[in-house]
Amino acid sequence: MSLSTLFRRVGLKDLVSNVTVYSGASEVSGGLSLIFRRWATKKTAGSTKNGRDSRPKNLGVKKFGGEKVIPGNIIVRQRGTRFHPGDYVGMGKDHTLFALKEGHVRFERHKLSGRKWVHVDPIDGHVLHPIYTNAGLNVDAGSQMC
Repeated sequence: MSLSTLFRRVGLKDLVSNVTVYSGASEVSGGLSLIFRRWATKKTAGSTKNGRDSRPKNLGVKKFGGEKVIPGNIIVRQRGTRFHPGDYVGMGKDHTLFALKEGHVRFERHKLSGRKWVHVDPIDGHVLHPIYTNAGLNVDAGSQMC
């Protein structure tokens, strides 16, 4: 086989009619007729399938047990209710738990149900609303009248 047959100019008609790209492969293999075809290993420029990603949601516990919080501080950002709001803790529409009073964060787990609660222990203690402080006095006075 000469160099002129290996490196000759190939037209469209030759590409369609001739299947083998390397004609010397059948001679080397010892009688077995192997056909080598080369395909593109990379896709041409165009749309990609993997180029998407979403913004990070930054979920998780933001204030841990024993940390000091002020009203409005986010304690836990979550999807669903992994943690449930306890004393002086509010819950937003996206299930975010936040502090309602100044104090320290306390996590509690119920032994039977396994439900996790988040509480804020107030610094100044549990203070009753003024309406309820007077209610206890009025009940005592009413019971003595009878």
